[in-house]
Amino acid sequence: MRIAAERAFIDGAFSPATVRFEDGVITGIERFDASADVVLSTAQVLLPGLVDTHVHLNEPGRTHWEGFATGTAAAAAGGVTTVVDMPLNSLPVTTTVEALEAKRTAAAGQLAVDLAYWGGAVPQNLSALQPLLAAGAVGVKCFLAPSGIDEFDPLSIGDLELALTELAEVDGLLIAHAELDDHLGEASGPVFTDFVATRPPAAEVEAIRAVVEAARRTGARAHIVHVSAAEALDVIRAAKAEGVRITIETCPHYLSLRAEEVPDGDGRFKCCPPIRDTANQDALWDGVLDGTIDAIVSDHSPATLELKAGPDLGTAWGGIAGLQTGLTAVWTEARRRGIPLDAILPLFTTGPAALVRLGDRGRIAPGAPAHFAVFEPELEHTLEESALEYRTKISPWHGQRMHGAITATYLHGDEIYTRARGLSSRRGREVLAEPASAGLDLDEEQAA
Repeated sequence: MRIAAERAFIDGAFSPATVRFEDGVITGIERFDASADVVLSTAQVLLPGLVDTHVHLNEPGRTHWEGFATGTAAAAAGGVTTVVDMPLNSLPVTTTVEALEAKRTAAAGQLAVDLAYWGGAVPQNLSALQPLLAAGAVGVKCFLAPSGIDEFDPLSIGDLELALTELAEVDGLLIAHAELDDHLGEASGPVFTDFVATRPPAAEVEAIRAVVEAARRTGARAHIVHVSAAEALDVIRAAKAEGVRITIETCPHYLSLRAEEVPDGDGRFKCCPPIRDTANQDALWDGVLDGTIDAIVSDHSPATLELKAGPDLGTAWGGIAGLQTGLTAVWTEARRRGIPLDAILPLFTTGPAALVRLGDRGRIAPGAPAHFAVFEPELEHTLEESALEYRTKISPWHGQRMHGAITATYLHGDEIYTRARGLSSRRGREVLAEPASAGLDLDEEQAA
């Protein structure tokens, strides 16, 4: 099978190419050939399948919020061919090997795209993190402030160091929701800027400093999820220059939505940490372009309409549904800023893939899985609720004019989604980390 495009994203740049693949694996890259089995139009570009390492699918236990079937269908519609599922807000939370097994059982037969798993680090399972890695988790997530659910307690700063010390023994990865409770206020009422004020940048900056210091002392790998406060970027720049093993991500909502434009009393826009103002967003974009930010991922954290409904932003669930719209939302803003598409694509592909050691995922290269996203950058459209594959069709971008859309998605060489016909198959596979002693490379795949 061969697919040809006048613009294919290969080795960080667009060029004409024909990609040959067989048995779900890319076998060669050749000159553009208009007689290939599939030839993209000049309006379309061929991308590697996107990788989203921050997705809450909530199954088992809270499947009425989202689930493997609906969430992975949304991923396919967004050009995402590999997702990594968070250890919450499922029940049970994925803090034990038994809970991971329950999640794997629930996922079987439902996956539209490939799926890997995060474990969780809580005070109750410190000294038992390595078994989670050995059972297939790509790393473990912790919170440094309350998570929002009773089943997943935050780590103290002392706990954080204990977790990193344990993980350093096997080169395991800790990812952290970095806000400190001491800096957080109580949110109430409908005014969005009042809500933002309860989660100031200092809450993020000081938490990130604590993670950096613990990573420096232990030599462990650490990653900061959903960075929203641009003030933290200089802390990260200095740590990276020093050789601390630290990486960070940000999210489409922080790069495309601005606090001063968010309507009051609308829970669709509530997330923690919050969407901040234009000046902050400008500085985040600087971090994207200078390489400080390693990945752009969705932090897809859906909930029911009842939980998201306002007008009280203190009680509305804090989470953005963005798995399906991530690339489109960020490209719409990048285009407005005059930033080329190829400047943002590594943060949706090789950046998150490298974070969890997913090998050749996120690349169009011989030996890589034949995962592709066909994207039409200049397709202008209004995001309609009916287009969303989520279980609860809530989006902060609903009704917005956007540029760019995924028109087809391929998984292991098979076309699984088109914009015209929707999802056509569920052939996703589990992707399990090898035991920690093997360095956590994700080469082993098993059919779900």
